[in-house]
Amino acid sequence: MTNEGTIDRAIRIVLGLGILSLAFVGPQSPLGYIGLVPLATGIIGFCPIYKIFGFSTCPVRKP
Repeated sequence: MTNEGTIDRAIRIVLGLGILSLAFVGPQSPLGYIGLVPLATGIIGFCPIYKIFGFSTCPVRKP
């Protein structure tokens, strides 16, 4: 089950990689590992926060 649309997933992946890069390049802060969260949700296509609030950016398929 997915609740993220294509654009939402792409933004999460790019944002996650950008934040994760802070753990290796630049300030090299361990807080950069927070980027794993948006990266993982972007790859999987499911966001637990969206599920809690009943929100979805995934387009509705018509039969």
